Amino acid sequence: MSQTLIQIADAALASSAARSGSRLACRPGCSQCCIGVFPIAHQDADRLRTGLEALTQTDPERSARIRTRVQQSLTRLDPWFPGDLATGILGEDYEQAILFEEFANDEPCPVLDLDTGTCDLYEHRPVLCRTFGPPMRTEEGNLATCELCYIHATTEEIAACELDPDFPAVEEQSNAAYDEATGRHGQTLIACALRHA
Repeated sequence: MSQTLIQIADAALASSAARSGSRLACRPGCSQCCIGVFPIAHQDADRLRTGLEALTQTDPERSARIRTRVQQSLTRLDPWFPGDLATGILGEDYEQAILFEEFANDEPCPVLDLDTGTCDLYEHRPVLCRTFGPPMRTEEGNLATCELCYIHATTEEIAACELDPDFPAVEEQSNAAYDEATGRHGQTLIACALRHA
């Protein structure tokens, strides 16, 4: 299930990137989208844990650096976590959703190597990390992009590069099926997902 979603996400990104050309500014070392927490699904969390466990076998020093950054991040997030800190599940009620809007917007992702600006678990990164940058529809129906991309593009040029508009529904269905199969619900954060990995 998870691998199929990743293949679909990567194909959608490749298609958008081919249409975008140099307008898509994403490159190794560009880490603007790696600052600020965002919710991830359980299958993203499980994929990250699998990646960290594999890295522990192949590169224990890099794995240890990630674990240190995870603990440091959790310490900073602890006092204001908008959800259940014990489980790492984000709150789903209106008040907690509002709190999340202003929560930890300056917090670097714990799998980001701040020296290189690259992801230490790149092959296992969440779906949002795989698809961020190209134009995507917001809930209001507007096209949104990374602020570093498509700077001099026209509205029509941006629209021509849109990530597959069917992808969000595919992702939602995949996450719902995964949660049902594993008996879980809600969303978490990368730091919380890796706390016990």
